[in-house]
Amino acid sequence: MRREKKSRAYRGSRTHGWGRVGQHRKSGSRGGRGLVGYHKHKWSWTVKYAPDWYGKHGFTRHPSLVVEYRTINVGQLDAEVEEFFRKGLASREGDAYVVDLTQLGFNKLTGSGQVRNKIIVKVPVATKRAISKIEAQGGRVEVAKTQEAGE
Repeated sequence: MRREKKSRAYRGSRTHGWGRVGQHRKSGSRGGRGLVGYHKHKWSWTVKYAPDWYGKHGFTRHPSLVVEYRTINVGQLDAEVEEFFRKGLASREGDAYVVDLTQLGFNKLTGSGQVRNKIIVKVPVATKRAISKIEAQGGRVEVAKTQEAGE
């Protein structure tokens, strides 16, 4: 035999376990509605759980100085260069493919992967490793500036 009811829905109880009528009304029990009071009566919470809530932190570089690199590595370039040529995005100069990576949407050439084709690459930025791998196959990289690894 069941001693307690299945449902504890507080039928007819008016306050459903919250004491007097005002104790579960509006935002008084929470110390205010929303993100209020963190610099006032909830300061101890702020110090413990969100010490960086107030103040300035770090800086944001000016957007004109921030360069977002869209990279391609030499292995990917080597794998795609014949496809670029078929689509008219690259040309031939003797036995070498000529690719302008800025026209393809890339602005940096990195050195990962293997090179099997002779490629002449025009790109704003290239790593030294990428340049050495392209030149080892008889190609060349026409570049605005080179980068060391980790830059």
